[in-house]
Amino acid sequence: MTGGNAAQPRTGESPIKVMVVDDHPMWRDAVARDLEAAGFDVVATAGDGEQAVRRAPAAAPDVLVLDLNLPAKPGVQVCKELVGAHPALRVLVLSASGEHADVLEAVKSGATGYLLKSASAEELTDAVRRTAAGDPVFTPGLAGLVLGEYRRLASEPVPATGADEPRAPQLTDRETEVLRLVAKGLSYKQIAERLVISHRTVQNHVQNTLGKLQLHNRVELVRYAIERGLDEA
Repeated sequence: MTGGNAAQPRTGESPIKVMVVDDHPMWRDAVARDLEAAGFDVVATAGDGEQAVRRAPAAAPDVLVLDLNLPAKPGVQVCKELVGAHPALRVLVLSASGEHADVLEAVKSGATGYLLKSASAEELTDAVRRTAAGDPVFTPGLAGLVLGEYRRLASEPVPATGADEPRAPQLTDRETEVLRLVAKGLSYKQIAERLVISHRTVQNHVQNTLGKLQLHNRVELVRYAIERGLDEA
């Protein structure tokens, strides 16, 4: 991890709260220092999966920077448990592994993004900031892999429940438009630029859509959209 100066949060904004989980003390401390130097509030650290699950609820981070290879409890299990209990939590995996299976398992467990440890300090701080905003952040080359997996999941038949399918919730034209662009793999920033609206407005539309559809995260949202062909509209 190489040092660098990242953009500071705008005046009047509360700093983004971050928790760093890694079992290597020197690496963990270096990441925490880089984030603090960039203006983030590092509210907690943990050296293993069990510690992370215990400490995160009290620390209430906005973003969890998480290694996958952890003692006591693997990172994907930590992600699954914490995102399941705290759906607003964003998880950025920071891993030495670029194996496709590890990336896909992390995303299925609820991770918002996946960055390799070869990233620079500037790339890390930008990734944490974008993750906090709800954007999916992936090391170059991995985003296409993840979108491909979304498509594969969407092609799988959904098990029948034996009950009549409830009437689909009614989305506004703008919510549908945002959902279509999410399914195409665009970031919130790109969607905002495409539709000439603010980043926060995009976030609000996504949150409203998640609520209406009773979905929990972007993975489920993209699958819903692809199942209905919105990515090809």
